[in-house]
Amino acid sequence: MKTLVLLAAIFAAQSSAQSKPEDTEVWAPEPAVVTTGPLAPAPPPSDAIVLFDGRDVLGWESVQDGSPARWLVHDGVMTVAKGTGNIQTRQRFASYQLHVEWRVPAGIMGEGQARGNSGIFLASTGDGDLGYELQIIDSYANRTYANGTAGSIYKQLSPLANPSRPPGEWQSYDVVWAAPMFHADGSVERPATITVLMNGVLVQDHAVLSGPTRYVGAPRYAAHGRAPIKLQDHGDPSAPISFRNIWVRELNR
Repeated sequence: MKTLVLLAAIFAAQSSAQSKPEDTEVWAPEPAVVTTGPLAPAPPPSDAIVLFDGRDVLGWESVQDGSPARWLVHDGVMTVAKGTGNIQTRQRFASYQLHVEWRVPAGIMGEGQARGNSGIFLASTGDGDLGYELQIIDSYANRTYANGTAGSIYKQLSPLANPSRPPGEWQSYDVVWAAPMFHADGSVERPATITVLMNGVLVQDHAVLSGPTRYVGAPRYAAHGRAPIKLQDHGDPSAPISFRNIWVRELNR
């Protein structure tokens, strides 16, 4: 039995070493374009935890070292600051309802994944590829692989539609996140599921996740508990993503 386990581990390591990012890109079918009206900011419900109210980033920390977040706050908006890295909430969550409003800068250049790239990690289990990423990117007349467009669970679940607005306009995500549950031995008792409305349009419908996001290779679970929500600094100084009006409601499920 030990020999079989060892051989399986060696095979998995070899397979991972031979994998390429393109192996998990799905280009078709492309999500159908849906047009939506202007965004009306959604005030938080009375029982919500406000994660960003437009005044400061005191509820957020650097993923890298736990220091206070250094993203910029101006006129009620939080914007990625060059070279400061990913940030995450100081508070940890299990299942929840989340509202986030985000904006790609007007006049953005580039194409594909190099145009307004960021992401929301619904449960940040570490830095890098570790976590469950709801993709943020400019998908308005910008073609890329379907499971890497706005509203996708990156490299895993393509969105049901593309309701993206033009760069410079505010967009919204409303998320119902059911965190995964694990047995004592680390095996999956219940996989994570997600429902997402983008600009009021359903783009993920109680979709089942196969594990956290991975840039290379297939997703797979590793047991974890409550986790912070992470916002990604993708490292593109010419296209800093902005956020506003972020709140969460914890769910018992």
